[in-house]
Amino acid sequence: MSKIENIVDTLENRISKVLHKQEVLKQTNAKLSEKLENQQQQILEYQEQISEWSDRYETLKTANAMLGSDENKRETKLKINSLIRDIDHCIAQLSE
Repeated sequence: MSKIENIVDTLENRISKVLHKQEVLKQTNAKLSEKLENQQQQILEYQEQISEWSDRYETLKTANAMLGSDENKRETKLKINSLIRDIDHCIAQLSE
């Protein structure tokens, strides 16, 4: 009978250890999920900042070209021509 009791005790100990490991893993998973969510939020913020700085950079390039910078003249001329076409299109729609 003592052999069965030893087996049952051993089994209970193993089950207890497995349950404890499961609880630890659940806690670790919860912490990692929270950290992942925070990192994803930070990535979104960084992407917004990158987009904002890209827009500012494009505006600065255009302004530099208008001030006489030779580096971006072609891009500025294309942008101005595009704006003129848009204005002409708007005028045509207003006159209809």
